[in-house]
Amino acid sequence: MSEPVADVVSVPPSGHPYYQAQPGTAWAHVDEWGTIIAPGHPLITLANWQESPHHHWAFQHMRELMPSHVIDGTESPRVLPVQPQNLGAVRVEEAPALLGVDTVEEVIAATDTDSFLVLHRGEIVEERYLGTMIPRRRHLVMSVTKSVVSCVAASLSADGLLDPEAPAETYVPELAGCGYASARVRTLLDMRSGIRFHETYLDPSSEVRVMERSMGWAPRNHGDPLGMYPYILTIAGESEHDGTFVYRSIDTDTLGWVCERAAGLRMADLISQRIWQPMGAYHDAEITVDPLGSAIHDGGLSATTRDLGRFGLMLLDGGTVGAHQVIPSSWLETAFSPPADVRDAFARSENEPYLPGGWYRNQFWFVPGDAGPVLLCLGIHGQMIYVDPARELVGVKLSSWSLPQDAPRLQATIAAFHAIGRALSSG
Repeated sequence: MSEPVADVVSVPPSGHPYYQAQPGTAWAHVDEWGTIIAPGHPLITLANWQESPHHHWAFQHMRELMPSHVIDGTESPRVLPVQPQNLGAVRVEEAPALLGVDTVEEVIAATDTDSFLVLHRGEIVEERYLGTMIPRRRHLVMSVTKSVVSCVAASLSADGLLDPEAPAETYVPELAGCGYASARVRTLLDMRSGIRFHETYLDPSSEVRVMERSMGWAPRNHGDPLGMYPYILTIAGESEHDGTFVYRSIDTDTLGWVCERAAGLRMADLISQRIWQPMGAYHDAEITVDPLGSAIHDGGLSATTRDLGRFGLMLLDGGTVGAHQVIPSSWLETAFSPPADVRDAFARSENEPYLPGGWYRNQFWFVPGDAGPVLLCLGIHGQMIYVDPARELVGVKLSSWSLPQDAPRLQATIAAFHAIGRALSSG
């Protein structure tokens, strides 16, 4: 669900608690029953779906693991012309030496790629699917979901239903009794809340893992809240709001709750009506929901590769599709050119060494490009939408990294898209 900060490349050893159902749950011995199912079909459950190698299958079959809401596509999808080019031989000079890769082809091979798509000037110039991934299959995009929720907030703001500068408790009064008291909607959008929440994926006791158990992404332990919103209300404050940027997925879950209350609709319907259909999505998408039926705003979206490309094109074109303004251009303009304190908040964060010169605004990541800022939508295990307006380039990469975070693979992927942009721009 979150992104770059850990400089780790080795898989935790067998028996690491990250890979084990916790004592006291009904899942503690679930693997013992794996022999009763058909041979050749391993038992993939809530207890192991995020583990390697099970995650390869799970990321493409989320609705078979947990409840999901459908996000409707449209009967009039945006046409994507195809002008194939051979980009595999493009040199990637900035790829981390640790991976030992020199070309786009080698980056794709070395980074557990499930699908890879490049659009230049609105046309598909590279598209490939690896392993079991196919064009019509939805793939979990983890925290790329956050950027979609941001666009819902943008649309609600344009219609006067949501004020980014208002306190979040204006829309969700319950928040006044927890660590989010007095936090603005803007605070959530830029992930600068002062709540106590650690996004430490390999620690089963960290807040992000407790939240996952509460929202139905893992077996619940005794004492875990039932549902994501009840978990949010247990969160305490740790520091003042609007300080240093700290990546906290729960900020997006709280933002999603605010959006639902502001509009009076559930998130799946908001995405469908305000983003997915207006941008011309060909396929339905889906979003996982917790035991209470609340969407997992921070990382539950599954979508096809081409529809993610369509989402990237909408961002590339300033929030427009044809003559239709899907989200206000100002939402993206203030993200590409943020106030100075946004850049400063990122520079003081632990993310700066991995994305130097970058920033985080409106649930988007930004890094310097050759001719201007590049927008990134990022998700753990290697999910990415890359948007470079200066190069008129959109890239999509869906992956199944063994670890949630892997800085060399992240940096190699960004470098590959940078290199593709240079190659296409030079003809």
